[in-house]
Amino acid sequence: MKFDAIIFDFDGVILESEYAGNRHLAETLTSLGHPVSVDESMAHFMGLAGQDFLDAIVARIGHPIPQGFAALRAEEDRRAIEEGIEAVAGAADFVRSLPRTLPRAIASSSATRWIEAHLDHLDLRACFGAHIYSGREHVTRGKPAPDLYLHAADALGIDIARCLIIEDSPVGVTGAVASGAHVIGLTAGQHCGPGHGARLLALGVPEVAGSFEELARLIA
Repeated sequence: MKFDAIIFDFDGVILESEYAGNRHLAETLTSLGHPVSVDESMAHFMGLAGQDFLDAIVARIGHPIPQGFAALRAEEDRRAIEEGIEAVAGAADFVRSLPRTLPRAIASSSATRWIEAHLDHLDLRACFGAHIYSGREHVTRGKPAPDLYLHAADALGIDIARCLIIEDSPVGVTGAVASGAHVIGLTAGQHCGPGHGARLLALGVPEVAGSFEELARLIA
């Protein structure tokens, strides 16, 4: 292993939630009178959270957040947490294959409640222990700032320069590259269409993996 620790993004890297979430977001905005396609949703909103996410919606539709939007999103989150979402192809096997002694963490824009519930569904919770960090809860500045990755590395006790970060979104890659870690862009999720890898490379990642099998070869 080339690195002393691995820090994973969650949505779109481990959990196949980016496509599902952006599809629901596009359907919700369209139903509320602001037509948005799934591709547009992924282009404008992927990887964002909190006020940055809401600001991006306002900028895209040219209107304040529609009435009823928050309730519809909360209901979809409740349903997803209750029913679960599938893992990105190869993600669960990759995580389970890592040496037990290799420090690893999740650094995600999602809430810890969301992350932990889905790790339970995927039977991966024990693989990360207490090292689950949320940009909403553990740092003041979330992605695309590098703070969350630096927080995770500090919690693991590993120099960020000796960490590998696996990211899928432009927002996440921006912060990961700025952190000083080695970053690999992952395009294994359903939301990663043609040109997605090139977009990540343009943001400074030195390598892109199209699958977890390719990722395993890159880091061996």
